[in-house]
Amino acid sequence: MFGDTDGRRIGEIWFEETTATDLPLLLKYIFTSEKLSVQVHPNDDEARSRGLIRGKTECWYILEAEPGATLGLGLREPMSSAELRRAALDGSLDLLMNWVPVGAGDFFYVPAGTIHAIGAGITLVEFQQNADVTYRLFDYGRPRELHLDDAIAVSKLAPYARQNSRTSDELDVVLVNGPIFSLMRLSPETDILASIAGRRRWLAPLEGSVRAGIDNATAGECLLVDANVQVELSASAVILAGVEGSL
Repeated sequence: MFGDTDGRRIGEIWFEETTATDLPLLLKYIFTSEKLSVQVHPNDDEARSRGLIRGKTECWYILEAEPGATLGLGLREPMSSAELRRAALDGSLDLLMNWVPVGAGDFFYVPAGTIHAIGAGITLVEFQQNADVTYRLFDYGRPRELHLDDAIAVSKLAPYARQNSRTSDELDVVLVNGPIFSLMRLSPETDILASIAGRRRWLAPLEGSVRAGIDNATAGECLLVDANVQVELSASAVILAGVEGSL
């Protein structure tokens, strides 16, 4: 859907509004050819105590996944802070995480505090709080800084909650309903789009197209639509629609 990349390895595509200084939410595409770092993000209170604007809760909608592709979500068993530090330092953390097989259409909500990693061979849409705050616990020997003290302080030392995920055959229209943001999977047959017309919306087509005024987006793009601007979906459209707060 992104056309010829001329051989470049593109890890992420971000959709940002150039005239806005601080949008609270961000939509981006992520492409992995190897495992990404094991990391965690603080919640709003933890972030603000560290002088940051906000924390980072996120969610992932899987577009493509190679056979055997997995996501790391939480720990297999509860552990103490000391045990987490040891596992991060000796490299055993990778084995202690809950690695979940994924396929196209699967969805995962990742609250702040969730220890997580994106495995290789995955293309996904990430919808998140717009915060560039990542604490790395483990990075497979790559020469990047780890942030063990902060990461351990904000980590939930427990397994991932199953109710935060949906497989492709059990997707609802509403994927997340607040409190920080809501995300929906919509088609022209659903009437929920009209119910959020009075709110700012992030609209990313998975199939077909969406139009707002003179602007049109197709798969691989995203529209940021102001409140009360009319939106029209093509007959074949399936879109992800995100808004601030709860529905």
